Amino acid sequence: MSASTAAVGGLVKVPTVTRLADKLNWLRAGVLGANDGIVSTAGIVMGVAGATADSNTLLIAGLAGLVAGALSMAGGEYVSVSSQRDTEIAAVAEVQTTLCETPDLALAALAQAYQDKGLEPDLALQVAEALTEHDAVSAQVETHLGIRADQPTSPWQAARASFLAFVVGALVPLTAMVTAPTAGRIWATMAAVLVALVLTGAVSARLGHAGLVGGVARNVGVGLSTMALTYGIGHLIGAGL
Repeated sequence: MSASTAAVGGLVKVPTVTRLADKLNWLRAGVLGANDGIVSTAGIVMGVAGATADSNTLLIAGLAGLVAGALSMAGGEYVSVSSQRDTEIAAVAEVQTTLCETPDLALAALAQAYQDKGLEPDLALQVAEALTEHDAVSAQVETHLGIRADQPTSPWQAARASFLAFVVGALVPLTAMVTAPTAGRIWATMAAVLVALVLTGAVSARLGHAGLVGGVARNVGVGLSTMALTYGIGHLIGAGL
C-alpha cells in the first residue's frame, strides 16, 4: 500500500472516530445522570428519615423525588440537545450554501485542514478531492465541525438516556432505605450509596482520563456530605414537630 493510499484510508476513518467520541459522550452523560439520581434521591430519603421512621412516608418521598428528578433531567436534556440539533442543522445548511456558491474555496479550505493535520500539500489536495467527490457536505462538516451531517443529535434519545440513567441511580438509595430493617436503614442506605458512588466516580474518572483516587474521593465526598446535611436538617425539623 502506498503512502498516499494509507493516508487517504486513515482520513476516511475519521467518521468512525467521530462516532466513538459520540458514544463516549453518551456514556459520560449516562454516568453523570445516574450519579445525580443517586445523590439527589439519597439526600431526599435521608432527610425524611431524619424526621420520621414511617416507611410509607419514606417510600412516597423517595418515589416523588425519583419521578420529579428523572423528568427534570429528561426535560433539561431534551431542551439542551434540541438547541444543539438546531445549531448542527443550521451549520450543515451553511456548508451546503458555501459548496454551491464557492466550491473552489470550500475545496481549498478542506485541503488546508488536511495540511494542518500533517499531510503534504499535493496529498492533502488529493484527499480533499476524493472525499468531496464521495460526499462533499459530510467531508466539510466532519472535518471542520466534528459532527455527522447525516446523523444530527437526537433530543429524544438524550431525554430517554437521561431519564433511565437517573432512575437507575435513584433506585439505589430508595431501595436500600425502604427494604432494610428500620434499625439499620440509615447505615444500609449509606453503604449502598457509597458503593454506587465509588463505581460512578471510577467510571467518570476513566472516561475523563482523570486520577482515579481523586475522582472517586470527590464523588463520595459530595454524596456523603449531602446525606449528612439533609439527615441533620430532617432530624432538626422532626425534633421540633
